[in-house]
Amino acid sequence: MTVAGEPGPAVLAAHGVSFAYGADPAVSAVDLTVAPGEFVALVGPNGSGKSTLLRLLLGLLTPDAGTVELLGHPPRELRERWRVGYVPQRRILDLDVPATVAEVVASGRTARRGWWRPPRHADRAAVEHALDAVAIADLRHRPVAALSGGQQQRVLIARALVAEPTVLVLDEPIAGVDRESQRLFRDSLVHLVEHHDTAVLLVSHELGAVADDLDRVVVLQRRVRFDGPPSALAATGVHLGVHADDLPRWLEDLQA
Repeated sequence: MTVAGEPGPAVLAAHGVSFAYGADPAVSAVDLTVAPGEFVALVGPNGSGKSTLLRLLLGLLTPDAGTVELLGHPPRELRERWRVGYVPQRRILDLDVPATVAEVVASGRTARRGWWRPPRHADRAAVEHALDAVAIADLRHRPVAALSGGQQQRVLIARALVAEPTVLVLDEPIAGVDRESQRLFRDSLVHLVEHHDTAVLLVSHELGAVADDLDRVVVLQRRVRFDGPPSALAATGVHLGVHADDLPRWLEDLQA
């Protein structure tokens, strides 16, 4: 969470960004910045463009208009990719090799230390912390391909956490994850923000676990409809715990 004072230069920035899938506009004239150590939630109803915006910010899509900066660079020109952690929406891992949970999580540390260097104590400690953070330490020797979808998602989260990135972008990372795992996940995010100055951009329909830790909430419905502290959004009647139903109703009252 950010502290009082002037924020540092943005680690994520979108300036007038628009993108369409053919004739279907996904995001329109979006302006968004995230500063170092800032914990930001990106919310909106289904189909509002959240996942598209994340992919634009990460350089996985190219905007039709506007510009994007990731750690001060056009995303595709960033060399130190380990500085950016990304957890996409849940998917089943398709692994051709029988990699274990610990091996997949440890792979998230490789780019940071250099593939030619052997793991150091700090690398091993980071893997242990990441496993504990999402409660999968007891699965460390299990083949990832044999895990359930929810367990695989926790492996992906741990792999993103283990590099201690400068920017962490998460797209619905804890959907369907049990409450205790959500608490551990929240603790790990707060640790990264407070101790490593990591910027976090989180898309989630379940903000209850982190509502008290957020610096800002950004509401997207193709364009930014709200950008401010959680208290200001809650004052409008939007519940930050599970906003899948009340957020669309709130948006209907806003002028287009």
